[in-house]
Amino acid sequence: MQTETRHWRPGPLRLALAGALALAGVQSALGDVYKYVDPSGKVYFTDVPLKGAQFTLEWQRASAKLIDENKKKLLTSGRVQAHSKSASERRSEHARLIDATARHYGLVPELLHAVIRTESAYNPSAVSSAGAIGLMQLMPGTAARYKVSDIWEPAANVRGGAAYLRDLLDMFDQDLRLALAGYNAGEGAVMKYGRQIPPYPETQQYVRKVLQFLWDEQRSLPARKAVQPTALATRLAKAP
Repeated sequence: MQTETRHWRPGPLRLALAGALALAGVQSALGDVYKYVDPSGKVYFTDVPLKGAQFTLEWQRASAKLIDENKKKLLTSGRVQAHSKSASERRSEHARLIDATARHYGLVPELLHAVIRTESAYNPSAVSSAGAIGLMQLMPGTAARYKVSDIWEPAANVRGGAAYLRDLLDMFDQDLRLALAGYNAGEGAVMKYGRQIPPYPETQQYVRKVLQFLWDEQRSLPARKAVQPTALATRLAKAP
């Protein structure tokens, strides 16, 4: 299971993390964030207090302050840079890497391109307001989970994102819409709503956007036939 959610949601979240990297995943619109540790050493970040003597509260902080601190660290690290290249130029620069990585993980290259178009528009220095980083907008905890040593390095970032997407497809029986919803909101959210796309407007819009880009990618293919039928992408793109 995923060790962190890409987007913080109100409610009794129980996020067992390997370390404090998941602080980047808290949205500033919410209230306090609590950090607990259990007797086994697992760390829990949540937006509501946890009950039970087994949980030891280490700190309680305002989420807005955490996000502000994280943004400052990212900006002062020197890794966030402005890009003057166009999206098409950035795509050409990374196309070979994306195609090769997609095939390595048994993914349709057009799908990986569609996800990256949606996530970062091929900008390897992209940083979201929630702290997601790079071409595939990996959260630090997800990067750690997939042993991405340098989240800023394009090849490592794409590898981690592709591996995660592959796992999501396998987890949800190759249901592309559920895999994309899991990539955006976390597989825990998909499970919570009975293996359905969570009722989050952002996630629903994200799934539609990626599927539309997938349809565009397949339609623009040269003479060779798309591995995944265009008709399927068209049907999925129109689905709620």
